Amino acid sequence: MLVAGLLLSGSMLSGSTWAADEVVENPVTEEGIVKVEWQDPKSFRDVKASSDIQSRFENRTFKELTKNLNKEAAKILKPNQKLEMVVTDLDLAGDVRPTFGATMNDLRVIKDVYPPRITFSYKVTEGEHVIIVGDEKLTDLGFMHSIHKANNKTNRYENALLTSWLKETIKPKI
Repeated sequence: MLVAGLLLSGSMLSGSTWAADEVVENPVTEEGIVKVEWQDPKSFRDVKASSDIQSRFENRTFKELTKNLNKEAAKILKPNQKLEMVVTDLDLAGDVRPTFGATMNDLRVIKDVYPPRITFSYKVTEGEHVIIVGDEKLTDLGFMHSIHKANNKTNRYENALLTSWLKETIKPKI
């Protein structure tokens, strides 16, 4: 019995060593003419799940933001142009607060002191040629006043921030 316990604990230790050796890749989301690399999401300021498994929440958030970027970029970019981004920090609007047992889930509290923020580098390409390149650090301090309260879409504040950037920064340069 003692030998079986030692074998089991030894295999568990060696398994955890293998898991520690795994290289965690940066997630990449692609939709149409937009490609986004999410660089080291564990270090992002706030992409915390309030009522979901963290990895599923991150994947869904990244895909949804990329999908909206594609929709808006398609209105601005020419047919043979593409937008590529490397996001180095993301801070969703609001702040996740524990409920201390009052409910099973934490809550994301949206207040104007917790604005959406995103830091990224980008390039717009046309075929093999780079047309525009740059770095951005976006924040919308007035996010609570810029979106109609009846809008209940997920990531609405972050999508509005990125849409404004596309219209104000990219569109004039194209």
